[in-house]
Amino acid sequence: MTVAKSGLTHLSAGGEAVMVDVSAKVATERIAIASGRIVMRAETLALALSGNASKGDVFGAARIAGIMAAKKTHELIPLCHPLQLTKVGVDLEADAALPGIVVRASAKALGQTGVEMEALTAVSVACLTLYDMLKAVDRGMRIEAIELLQKTGGKSGDWRRDDVEAAKPSEVKAP
Repeated sequence: MTVAKSGLTHLSAGGEAVMVDVSAKVATERIAIASGRIVMRAETLALALSGNASKGDVFGAARIAGIMAAKKTHELIPLCHPLQLTKVGVDLEADAALPGIVVRASAKALGQTGVEMEALTAVSVACLTLYDMLKAVDRGMRIEAIELLQKTGGKSGDWRRDDVEAAKPSEVKAP
């Protein structure tokens, strides 16, 4: 793998965008966990929880959209490798204190490159789906704090956000 002077692997020495050749990398179990949230009015959250939103099951639609999006990440993000995901989970939890919904996604694969983008894409699209499902009653909703919480596997090893309690790979529960 050639690394540009900038240290970014997706740029050639001349600064052109390139897809990284991962063929020489060892396949390892890769897991990534990401989260984000959508903040809304308390009345909007109550509607989502009631199951009476005009577009139907808000939580079910967002969960399915997140899973589907993770599987299509390579079609959405330039230079991402297509991956054979072995597990994607999306968990949505109402938070009255926000008020809003916290979305957590995990992605897992046995491969030569990480699954961080897949977990982040799952969270992003789940949040966008929640917005779409509820926008008729609350156009002021705000999607925020989309972030990688933890990743395991690969040459760079394990990483987790300092303010997040680590989960051992065997304990990582795909929501």
